[in-house]
Amino acid sequence: MVRRGVLRVAVIGGGPRGASAVERLLAVYAHDGAGSPRLEVTVYDPYPAGPGKVWRTGQPRLFLMNTQAFYPTLIPSEPGLAPPLAGSSFDEWRAAQRSAIDAGTSSLDADEQAELKDLESRDFPPRALYGRYLATTWDSLVAAAPAGATVRHVSAEVGRVGRTPHGFAVTCLNGRAQEADAVVLALGHVPAQLNREQRALADAAARLDLHYLPPAAPADVDWEQLPAHETVLVRGMGLNFFDVMAALTLGRGGRFTEGPDGRLVYTASGREPHIVAASRRGVPYRGKAELDAYYAPSIQLRWFTREAALAPKRAGIQPSFDQDLWPLLHRDTLWAYYSTLARVEPEALSAGFLEGLAAVLAVEGAGWEPRASEVVRSGVAPARRLDLRALGAPLAGWHARDRAELDHRVLEHLDEDAAGSAAGEDDPLKMAIAALHRGRAVLKEAVADGGITEASWVSGLRGWFEGLVEGLASGPPAERIRQLAALMRAGVVSTVGPEPRFSIDRGGPDGPAFTAASPWVGGPGVRARWFVEALAPANVIARADSTLVSGLLADGLVRPRFLAGADGVPQPGSGLDVTAPPYRALDVNGQPVEGLYVLGLQLSAVQWGTAIAAEAHPFAAPGEAHDGAPYPSGQRTLRDADAIARRILGSGA
Repeated sequence: MVRRGVLRVAVIGGGPRGASAVERLLAVYAHDGAGSPRLEVTVYDPYPAGPGKVWRTGQPRLFLMNTQAFYPTLIPSEPGLAPPLAGSSFDEWRAAQRSAIDAGTSSLDADEQAELKDLESRDFPPRALYGRYLATTWDSLVAAAPAGATVRHVSAEVGRVGRTPHGFAVTCLNGRAQEADAVVLALGHVPAQLNREQRALADAAARLDLHYLPPAAPADVDWEQLPAHETVLVRGMGLNFFDVMAALTLGRGGRFTEGPDGRLVYTASGREPHIVAASRRGVPYRGKAELDAYYAPSIQLRWFTREAALAPKRAGIQPSFDQDLWPLLHRDTLWAYYSTLARVEPEALSAGFLEGLAAVLAVEGAGWEPRASEVVRSGVAPARRLDLRALGAPLAGWHARDRAELDHRVLEHLDEDAAGSAAGEDDPLKMAIAALHRGRAVLKEAVADGGITEASWVSGLRGWFEGLVEGLASGPPAERIRQLAALMRAGVVSTVGPEPRFSIDRGGPDGPAFTAASPWVGGPGVRARWFVEALAPANVIARADSTLVSGLLADGLVRPRFLAGADGVPQPGSGLDVTAPPYRALDVNGQPVEGLYVLGLQLSAVQWGTAIAAEAHPFAAPGEAHDGAPYPSGQRTLRDADAIARRILGSGA
């Protein structure tokens, strides 16, 4: 409800999604609604608006983004949206800042200028540098606010949002409260409560004088507290692991140099601990292929096109992921692998193999898979056949005599993975992964907002596919894989093995210790007084360790979205229950809360891949749906912000 001629909007969360909400509010107001009423936007975040907590500019420079400089943006480029008032993509900002450095007019500090001088479009920027982009973009947005609109940042954490007769009351943890006509929840990453096993480890550590570091953003951890030469058990070998690895090696003064054989060599500083890494697969995420584009140009989807993926939704049919969508993407994965293999290693295939495979992949219905397997068995050398299950879990079913044999096998895997990344589009495995990666962009659009059955969302998409594709296509820069291999050769890093089991040994000759052992690896396990969870806090609304989220749930102002599994029993999803876009929260009774909007990570029960940043790319011509066209899912979060802004300002949507 607008009173006194002023529309007051509270944006809770000042990171990239909150900044996107503000950017769209200002752009839509300038384009459609300038004049009356006045617009007052208040952003609440204890951290600087723009970078927020995750991208704050003071974090260590050695923490890298997981996307190349040409990828991310805060500013939309989609046709049909209100024109941005200021800002650019990160890559455009990078180029402009380099010109300013050359002209001697840059306002960046010495570290940032040095990084920008060496940073090209295909490089992976430091997260702190991306934070500087977000900060300067935020400043430019606020400065460009149209007449009648104001933006202010309250540097405080919100503890409660409650309904009032006229809208909402937003109360900070310091007790200060303000009214708002509309609220946008752009919370980003919310701390999570420890699960049962983590609580047991933490409680035992407190009693036994051990040291347990719970899941946290790497930039939030004091890595200097870990003593040199001590064994440190690290659980998780995903993206956070590589930050831990960098902090305890490069951050301790170690350095990598190129060896005569092309491999990296690590020169220790003497201050490193001994890192023992453990994960369910026993190996880290695979490194990204070295490409000049986000999607491998040689890989075009032939079966899992946007047209095919969206056809059921457009026909009013709710498909199954396993039965209807995955078979199409599976075809493209096989074709990407074997067509690349035929190009770079034709001797591995029999004459006419590709033609035979293409004919089988064109078969509709369920009969194509066994026929494709037969074509592969008869036409491909055994060592060169694609095994997707093995690709995701390369140590599955293999026993090691001891951890030394295990590390030798892991090191071989890392070297092979690094070589594949360096080969880029000439590596068949990386191109199979490239097809999965390209398909993921199509899939995000197809499954959103009830695009597949709830049972297949739970058991298929989130149950097995998400883990597979993240481990293959969401890995670190290839340089991190080369660095890990060098650290293993130097004896700084070793591994535990797949399916590790963790416990506490309260005795032993050296006192209490955390222990870890794999059932697939013989010999003694690992003992350590330090345990680091290299896992991102769970993005599950019911486990959020947040006064605000707990209060919203307790007050009935929001509720988790429940999804029915294969057995038909509803279970809480990871995100909030919301209306169709623009996303308004549903209260405990399932009724829309007018004026309370949700943007970003807390939409994870109705959108897939909400943690991925917005992609900077030109959009295709309207109606263009062939695979060469950019994917609208790349700027989905910016489009959501636009729809919310239009709804708040009464400009449509």
